[in-house]
Parts: sequence; structure tokens; C-alpha cells
Amino acid sequence: MSGNWGRWGSSDEIGALNLVGPDEVRRAASLVREGTVVALAQPSGAEGAVPPHRGRGMRFMDRDAGDYALGARVVGGFKFAEDTVMLSTHSGTHVDALSHVWSGDELFNGHPASTLRSTTGAARLGAETLRSIMTRGVLIDLVAARGEPLPASTRIGAEELARGYASAGLVPEAGDALVVRTGWWESHRESHADYFDNEPGLDESAAEWIAAADIAIVGVDNYAIEVQPSSEGTRFPVHLALIHEHGVPFIENLELDGLVGRGVAEFCFVVAPVGFAGSTAGQVTPLAIL
Repeated sequence: MSGNWGRWGSSDEIGALNLVGPDEVRRAASLVREGTVVALAQPSGAEGAVPPHRGRGMRFMDRDAGDYALGARVVGGFKFAEDTVMLSTHSGTHVDALSHVWSGDELFNGHPASTLRSTTGAARLGAETLRSIMTRGVLIDLVAARGEPLPASTRIGAEELARGYASAGLVPEAGDALVVRTGWWESHRESHADYFDNEPGLDESAAEWIAAADIAIVGVDNYAIEVQPSSEGTRFPVHLALIHEHGVPFIENLELDGLVGRGVAEFCFVVAPVGFAGSTAGQVTPLAIL
């Protein structure tokens, strides 16, 4: 396997997030002008996107006011509430870990696929290996460029990404966080009926461009990052090219309402995944700091 296998050593589990170091953090900090923080995540729970083949989140109260009404002991007037939440890590706004997809018998960087077990989860490349990063974010707003949300199954290729950078007067830099607006979530937030099918998204040429540019992480306002359906004879080829071959993690189901319309193409981007050990994804609320 070519790509980034072995680039950071044979035992590496971090992948393209290695591209974000102290220099990239300082560069990102220099982009803060207003001191405004914009969250880029969908609402959690019932209002966020949950694929039909994954369970919708559930919450259970471990302690609430009813316990005290039934006589739970109170000391010094102190009362408290606690709850437990169960959810699919691949629901709502989340980042795919590098253990999420593979081909053959090996995960990214040659780690054995046999290290994925139902009892223990991902012994390699789990969500706990996803670094928290601060780097330059670059928004490519294809809705603004087109004047309307992209139609179903629109392919976003290398030319569109290169044009997006150029139109903003920017050039790709190693360690960038690339954020792409398709308008898919905006046009489907009221009804998720076909949100998970026929979405506009990145194609194979875009994946090649991203890898060649040393982009560290990619986020899109759709379900699977890439165009659906996949090219004939393939299944999620962009996932395989970027996650499996190049170690580039994905942030899926972004909500970009708070960022668009501000006339900002580059910004300080911060993301800190929930690193639940052994999970194949982590919930996130990415931040754009303007």
C-alpha cells in the first residue's frame, strides 16, 4: 500500500493529523481577529442526522427530582441529577477514526484488521488516537459559488477544490482543515427522508487532490463526505482513498449556518474528539474562531 503508510513510522496510528504541529497552531492563532466562536455541529439528539441503520440516541435518568419525591436521602439540602446517554458514534456531527474502513486484511498503515473485535472494539486506530487539533480552516462554499444548494449526486472534483482556494486568494498548506459546504444539510434538516441517499459530495479526483495537498482533516455538511451513489463497481472509494490509504480523518454532518455569510474563507479551526477507547468514531463540536 502506498499513500501515507510508513510515513510517520510503522507503528503510527495518528495519520494525517501528524501534519498539525506547533507551527500550524501558531498560524491558526494568527487568524483570530474578532474573538468570535462559531460552533459547526448539528443539534444533538433527535434533531441531528442519524442513519436509519443506526440506533437513535437514548437518555436514561440515573437520578432526578422524582427520586427525592419518593424519599431519597438529602444531606444539607444538596440534591443532584445525573443521566446516562447511549448513541451511535457515527450519528450527528462526528469524526471517523482511522479504524472505520479498510480493504483487504489491513487497516491504515498496515495495522491488522483482526485487531477489530466486538468485545474490545478497535485495539488500533480507535477514537482515542484522534488528536485534538488547532489549525487553519479553509471554507469552500459551493452554495455561494452556485447560488443554490448542490443538486443530488453532484460530484465535487479536484477542479472545484482548487478553484475554491484560488477564488479566496489562498493556496493549500500542509495541515489545513478543509471544510466544504454543499447545502445538503440545509436543504434536508426539516426532513431526513433522503438525506442519506444521493447526496452531493467529493469524488475520487478530489480525494487525490486532498492527499497531494497534505490536508490534515476534511469536513462536509453531508452524511458521508463523498458523492452518493459511488462510482460503478466501487463502494465509498473516497473513504478508502483518504482514511485507509492516507490516514485523513473525516468530520461528517457539519452545520455551517453560523459560518457562512461572514465573508471568511480562512479561520482558526479547533476540534477535540470524544476519544472513547476502541470506538471507530468520536462525537465532536468543531469550532471556527474568527
